Amino acid sequence: MTDTSQTSLQADATLDCRELLCPLPVYRAAMALDKLEEGQTLELICTDPGSLEDIPAMARQRGDTLLVAENRGTTQVFHIEKGPRR
Repeated sequence: MTDTSQTSLQADATLDCRELLCPLPVYRAAMALDKLEEGQTLELICTDPGSLEDIPAMARQRGDTLLVAENRGTTQVFHIEKGPRR
């Protein structure tokens, strides 16, 4: 996992969860990832500070790869690569 504001990744999909509180960012991110193919990436934008712990945990539990977790003041940006499904 990388924490840097200089990271520039091209995402296959973007999900804006600003102003949503837990558990909605996790729930919506999981739904968005389910629509992607293995290896595709989701950019997730949140304002819930709890997402800094919740999103990495969700990615681990699902078998996805958290490529980037950036804390941009009041906004958190994540890039998650969809992993294989069993």
